[in-house]
Amino acid sequence: MNDYLVRGMTMDGFVKVVAIRSTDLVRRAAQIHGTTPNATAALGRALTAASMMGNMQKVDDGSMTLQIRGGGPIGTITCVSDPQGNVRGCVTEPVVPLVEKHPGKLDVGATVGTDGTLTVIRDLGMKEPYIGSVPLVSGEIGDDVTAYFAQSEQIPTACALGVLVDRDQRVKVAGGYLIQLLPGAPEEVIDALEEGIRKAGAVTAMLEAGLAPEDILGQVCGSLGVVFMENTQVGYKCYCTRDRVTAALISLGREELEQIRGEGKPFPVECQFCDTVYTFTPEDVAELLEKV
Repeated sequence: MNDYLVRGMTMDGFVKVVAIRSTDLVRRAAQIHGTTPNATAALGRALTAASMMGNMQKVDDGSMTLQIRGGGPIGTITCVSDPQGNVRGCVTEPVVPLVEKHPGKLDVGATVGTDGTLTVIRDLGMKEPYIGSVPLVSGEIGDDVTAYFAQSEQIPTACALGVLVDRDQRVKVAGGYLIQLLPGAPEEVIDALEEGIRKAGAVTAMLEAGLAPEDILGQVCGSLGVVFMENTQVGYKCYCTRDRVTAALISLGREELEQIRGEGKPFPVECQFCDTVYTFTPEDVAELLEKV
């Protein structure tokens, strides 16, 4: 089954909902970066959130960057989503110690840390991007995304994320949901959602039981019901090209390029988001110097 997300609304029109199955894209990220279990879970949750948030923008040429700096051993987590919800991401330290809350339950908060911020950068194709930043609440990422929407965008939100890493360190399931109240939502709708979230339980348990994103939203929204409006396939997708890497090298300036050429050997440039390596020969660098 391919990864995909669904968007919709409750039948009363008071709640926007989105849910995602992100198992394959999180597996791909773990493979590219060689992450250990705690880093896999943290990066996977951030990628899952970024995919849903990017898809919600609905700006054809825009992008959404989610950056988390919590002071924990993983360092900085950076994820970028396109308007469809395709994502790419990286972490400062992919190999981090195994920390569990209890046997079988990874402690993502300890890996991310809480002494820092969650920052969202929305590029809507205008002159300046919108940037919002809030202090981290728990480092568990779902709680922090919830706090971001409440504090920075004043939208009451509930976000739940889950990544289950198996004993062989392979990602077994990954996904999540994000629900937002629209203005004027009555108290009984809020009460119904709170009850639905409580009864639904953890995302990973629902995913492991084989529930699809539609089923998860059905569980969470309960008696409110859901009308689905969009189903979009998503994946781990990087937009790096040799031309973009060439432009980045040119921006280094003449002095650094002279130094690279002076070493007299091929110069590899690896994309920080994927496992693509672009190799530049001394002759290639000489051509770049001419352009400089």
